Amino acid sequence: MTFARLALAGAAALALSLPLAATSAMAEKTTLRITLQLPMKSHLGQNLAVFKDKVEEISGGDISVEIYDSAQLYKDNEVPQAVGSGAIEMGVASLTRYVGDVPAVDIFYTPFTFNSEELVRKATAPGSPVRQPLDDAILKTGARVLWWQAYGGCVLLSNGGPIATPADLKDKKVRVFGKTLGRWIEAAGGAPTLISGSEQYLAYQRGTVDVGMTGVSGVKARRLWEVMDTITATNNADIEFIVVVNDTFWQGLPEQHREWIREAALFAEKNVRDAMSEIEQEAYAEATKNGMTVYEPTPEDLEAWKAAAQPVFDDYLAASGDLGKQVYDAALSLRD
Repeated sequence: MTFARLALAGAAALALSLPLAATSAMAEKTTLRITLQLPMKSHLGQNLAVFKDKVEEISGGDISVEIYDSAQLYKDNEVPQAVGSGAIEMGVASLTRYVGDVPAVDIFYTPFTFNSEELVRKATAPGSPVRQPLDDAILKTGARVLWWQAYGGCVLLSNGGPIATPADLKDKKVRVFGKTLGRWIEAAGGAPTLISGSEQYLAYQRGTVDVGMTGVSGVKARRLWEVMDTITATNNADIEFIVVVNDTFWQGLPEQHREWIREAALFAEKNVRDAMSEIEQEAYAEATKNGMTVYEPTPEDLEAWKAAAQPVFDDYLAASGDLGKQVYDAALSLRD
């Protein structure tokens, strides 16, 4: 290891050893360390860069942001515990990583509930009757939601042809990233396998699973065309990530710093939400350019998928209790 790398590693270790309160104790300065599982070149990484630039600008340098990307500190499934416990100030996690504490978050992964941009925007808007109860419930884990990061619609990946209908899943192992998505695959005849986002490339390369599931933007960010050759654009779920901050740390910040962070968070949220359609279009174009085939399910294909989905809703409502029913009813009301 070079001297420069040793120095960088030592600095990172020292930063991680500092108490949370120490970051805002001197001269009203605040340092925000954010852990991210994706590379900085991904659109979630670029969105964190937008936040960093904005908050450092409006605070005049009183707030600084350090981004640790590519799961170099924590994997996606480790973020809720790391942020909730105060091991790090901030982190980015897939919304479904909170399903253990808040089962109702998986409303976004129930099949075809949010299958249009209009419905997604209504459901994810700050203060919406779907989002707000989930933000409030996540706060009880010790993590405060600062903003939601759009990741787009869910697609299936395969080799040698599309996964056009549930019949194409028979006896196949499928990478999933949440319990409800796994239940959908199971109901459709496949065998779900929970694999972290940062580990899916190797899972496809090694044949750990036969079929992939991700957002199409992830195909571009992770160069998944190197290990899969077909995208089936099912758009069966809306994938959302959330940026969370340790609430004890948050409460200890000067009010002016909280105001600056909130302003920058809202700016970053709007930035990524407004760009999502273009991001997905570019990802599909890049996938095609690199040899992938994109299959658009026919109306008959989609009906077959939906017919297999009813047990998923029954399981979701049974597992998520009153909060699940509340957000499910709110989701249905958005269609009116």
